[in-house]
Amino acid sequence: MEEEFEDEAWNNSAGRGNAPEEEAENHEEPSENPKAVVSDCLQLFSSVDYIMEPGIFVQLKRYFQAGGTPEQVINTLSANYTAVAQTANLLAEWLIMAGVRVTDVQAMVENHLKDMILKTFDPKKADKIFTEEGETPGWLTEMIEHHTWRSLIYRLAEEYPECLMLNFTIKLISDAGFQSEITSISTAAQQIEVFSRVLKTAIAKFLSHPEDWQGAIEEVAKMVCHGQHTYVYSQVLIQVLSQEAKGGFIMKRLSQEITKYALKNNHNVTPITMALNGSSRHPQACEALTSMLSRNTLNPADITVLYRNYTSPEPPPIDLIRNPQFLELLVDSLFKVGVKINQEHKSKYIYLLGYAASVCEIPTKKGQPKGHRVLNKDELKATIIAIEKVHAICNVSRGSSELIADISTLYSCIRFPVVGVGVIRWVENTVTEPSYFKLCTESCPLHLALLDEVACVHASLHDQILRLLVRLFESKQDELEILVQLELKKMLLDRMVNLLARGCVVPVVKYISQCCTRGDTDISLIRYFVTEVLETVTHPYSSEFVQLFLPMVENEEITGSMRGEGDNDPVSEFIVHCKAHYTTL
Repeated sequence: MEEEFEDEAWNNSAGRGNAPEEEAENHEEPSENPKAVVSDCLQLFSSVDYIMEPGIFVQLKRYFQAGGTPEQVINTLSANYTAVAQTANLLAEWLIMAGVRVTDVQAMVENHLKDMILKTFDPKKADKIFTEEGETPGWLTEMIEHHTWRSLIYRLAEEYPECLMLNFTIKLISDAGFQSEITSISTAAQQIEVFSRVLKTAIAKFLSHPEDWQGAIEEVAKMVCHGQHTYVYSQVLIQVLSQEAKGGFIMKRLSQEITKYALKNNHNVTPITMALNGSSRHPQACEALTSMLSRNTLNPADITVLYRNYTSPEPPPIDLIRNPQFLELLVDSLFKVGVKINQEHKSKYIYLLGYAASVCEIPTKKGQPKGHRVLNKDELKATIIAIEKVHAICNVSRGSSELIADISTLYSCIRFPVVGVGVIRWVENTVTEPSYFKLCTESCPLHLALLDEVACVHASLHDQILRLLVRLFESKQDELEILVQLELKKMLLDRMVNLLARGCVVPVVKYISQCCTRGDTDISLIRYFVTEVLETVTHPYSSEFVQLFLPMVENEEITGSMRGEGDNDPVSEFIVHCKAHYTTL
């Protein structure tokens, strides 16, 4: 049985295109005409290099049982033997003897063989291996142990997603522990076991690399959003994990980021989101929220329904309005310059945003009825007042000089996280206006100075602030003179250094290091940044900071003019300290 299986497997191999399909018919019928069998076998033996085919012994047995003569088969096989495989081996040996490395020769042969398989692969023939025999061939198990052939399987699986043999092989690869190599989502999404392993690997990477959480989240989100089935399955799985006491909030954040990614790519996932958040028990609130999320816009009628629900004695769960998309819409409506809200309904918008930002549900204690919720509203009133005050300032377009009278109000209200988010949105909306810096006369505009205060009191908002500063740093300000542009960029670097001093160290230094590597930033600006950082920091340093910052400090073009004759200047002191205490790559 095993011998027949191997014969069938090889006879259907894509690499053996010389053997006709009739070879697959290995079962001789009792009524077969001996002359027809001999003729059929001789036709097979006439194929080029048929003596190298795995099915040769089965066909020889048929031939002799039907009365074929040894002389004829020997002459036929010999006449059609061209030794393609042996010639390839001989050429490989000659190359090695000529001084080519063994690994290079091996790669040469393997790559050519891969190209041939990619050109001639027939999924129908490959599927016969499993439909007719139903066992895993030994050569396939050996094949997946080698990265070269695994990469070939991945490429073929991309091209032939319906091929049973390839899908089975992908599962074998995953079972063997190589799921981290399966980067193609369409390949992984064919089978739930494979997709589950790949998803687990991606989530584990997100949890173990907090310094690159944005890249890790995007990788997970891209995988999850491959199709409707992968999205629903993954979100249900993450929703279950978010209920865990340990790490549940991280999973909830991951779920929200995936939802944001889906919306950004124009996928309507609102029905799925609403189905998973338990909103069905509150049909009025659910319908109002679904209506706004589906249209991606707020309207007074639905806001009124939500307001009425959340001011009732038994409000819906707070998680219902802690939807990232809904909160984004509320922040935009209250903190973007020029957005008009009906005065009659403005207080409802502010209440819902304040409620979502400040009210928390206290876990139930033993003995309390199931479903009983205790709400802590201690900060609700103060949060609403702060939002009202800052909204009144942000909703009207003002210059820096006009804001001086409101500076103390802004600083006192910024301590509320939701106001910090609103201020960032307001500043972004204001300073990205094309004419803003053209009309600005201050060395540091008040709008950007406010970001320093937000960075000081809200470490969780550092990433948002850095993204805005990077956007401004890379923006084209062609209407300004060259020297004015340089001064503007230095002012933005000051804001980044302040962010660094508040704890956002690695992201800031990594960005400037990338600017230095790309070579698209004026060297004087890199020098200015290095000078400011050296005046700000002191040891001990993290190894990651040293790996990023030391190459810039050692660069003669950047710091050559900053060094003195001895080792007493900041540049030399930093280099000496790092060389003595850290191992650099």
